[in-house]
Amino acid sequence: MKYLIDTHVLIWHAENNTALKPSILSILNDPANDLFVSHASLWEMAIKVSIGKLKLGYSIQQLELLLLQNGFVLLPFDFAHYQVLSILPFHHNDPFDRMIIAQAMSENIEIITHDEKFKGYKVGVVWA
Repeated sequence: MKYLIDTHVLIWHAENNTALKPSILSILNDPANDLFVSHASLWEMAIKVSIGKLKLGYSIQQLELLLLQNGFVLLPFDFAHYQVLSILPFHHNDPFDRMIIAQAMSENIEIITHDEKFKGYKVGVVWA
């Protein structure tokens, strides 16, 4: 299966946070799954770290190593994502989450998230 990991799930995974359900850990640790991280998540994390809104137990540089070690694939933006984003209803106002939703819809990938606002969209969701 293919999964797009939402930002907070990525942070929980990187920090071994117990808030992450065992069922989600099983998905993230299964080598048969293709796990994607949006550039939107990295962009969001970098901005929030720089303004002091997010404290991580690791640097952004260390995050890159963590992603590589865990087999995550970075999902860059492309015009198909922007096309979906341009017509996406405003059930969710966060620009980073809106791009993640648009990418998942465009790529037909399920999102692993804990954000209830994702319910308003026609996208597959696995609830973390």
